[in-house]
Amino acid sequence: MSSMSPDDREILRLAVPAFAALVAEPLFLLADYAIVGRLGTGALGALSVAGTILATIVNLCVFLAYGTTAAVARRIGAGARREAVQGGMDGLWLAAAIGLAVVVVCWPLAPWLVGLVGAEPGIVDDAVTYLRVSLLGAPGMLLVLAGTGVLRGLQDTLTPLIVSVGGFALNAALNAWFVLGLDWGLAGSASGTAAAQTLMAVTYLVMVVRGARREGASLRPDISGIKASGLAGVAILIRTLCLRVVLIVATVMAARMGTAQVAAHGIMFQIWTLLAFALDAIAIAGQAIIGRQLGAGALAAARRATWRMILWGIGSGVVLGLGLLAAGPFVPALFDADASVTAALASIVWIAAVLQPAAGVVFVLDGVLIGAGDQRYLAWAAVATTIAFLPFALVAGSLAGLWLAIGVWVAARLITLGTRAYGSKWLVAGPTVAKPPAP
Repeated sequence: MSSMSPDDREILRLAVPAFAALVAEPLFLLADYAIVGRLGTGALGALSVAGTILATIVNLCVFLAYGTTAAVARRIGAGARREAVQGGMDGLWLAAAIGLAVVVVCWPLAPWLVGLVGAEPGIVDDAVTYLRVSLLGAPGMLLVLAGTGVLRGLQDTLTPLIVSVGGFALNAALNAWFVLGLDWGLAGSASGTAAAQTLMAVTYLVMVVRGARREGASLRPDISGIKASGLAGVAILIRTLCLRVVLIVATVMAARMGTAQVAAHGIMFQIWTLLAFALDAIAIAGQAIIGRQLGAGALAAARRATWRMILWGIGSGVVLGLGLLAAGPFVPALFDADASVTAALASIVWIAAVLQPAAGVVFVLDGVLIGAGDQRYLAWAAVATTIAFLPFALVAGSLAGLWLAIGVWVAARLITLGTRAYGSKWLVAGPTVAKPPAP
């Protein structure tokens, strides 16, 4: 990467704003925790429980962004801008339908969901209140995912950054007003979040509707288009579920090893997540670039861009890994960790660091294949790599052994995704992928 090629410039143009948007969300969530923290430990616990449920819903629905990005980008590459915007409208209608279904299903189940997470009796009522008020923003939350996917497919990651920063800043301001100014308590924090998510959704709707009218696309729901979006989303949902299984099993196994081990695992996982933002930004650029190039029938250009993104993934992984090794001795102090947690962290920080270059390639190839519309293969690969991970995780006798099992999972993903990318089945040209290639 000694010279900056046109591919490199395009990757950076899309990846840098995507990275900033990814980082903005956890930073503003910290502001929510700081505001709610003034209400006491019980309120923080209720926020944590309800927030976990909401985060799970969002993670399971991330296909609304990924699938829409790929579909829109392909049509943009083929020069079919009206069809691209129409595909975006289909994604928005699907998001609205799922959002309303989430409200209808989860509202009466809120006490059961809170109990499922394991909330202590003293915070159950507050957690249920926060969850139910926040659910009113669920349709907006999912529309934001789909709207982000539309703009990424249109090769625009800067506007989602602006909307994200504006929305999260509004969220923090409303929460401060409702909680501290109007004394609405925990319900005020949930109300601020729901209002901010809804306004962000309205912003995306206005932009997409204007684009649809400009291009002559229909605003009415297209059942066949919504169905196609849903079917593509099923494969990404399976992939996402498999990722969640790996994360949950790893946490459960760490908890069985002791308090110090699960604390160290939690700290390292948060660091891993932060580092993943940089790698995921390249993957988001990959979704947009590869979808557009395959839509245009530029197969050679798609391969060349894939190779450049792999180099960026490796380079970013090396830098992040070295940075983690250098920061390792200082991490325990940041979290005020005691001696036992510090020792547990020291046993795994080197493993997490060594895995970063491989993780960089995995993130890139995941984005490339999503952009190519190869979701069916990604679903099969996710199942296979989860099966590869489980035996090693279940027999791990130490935290280091558990993180080596995570290394096995990363290696399995590298093999399955690398093998696919090396072949040509994912290189399907045209504005749509009517039937995803089989594994």
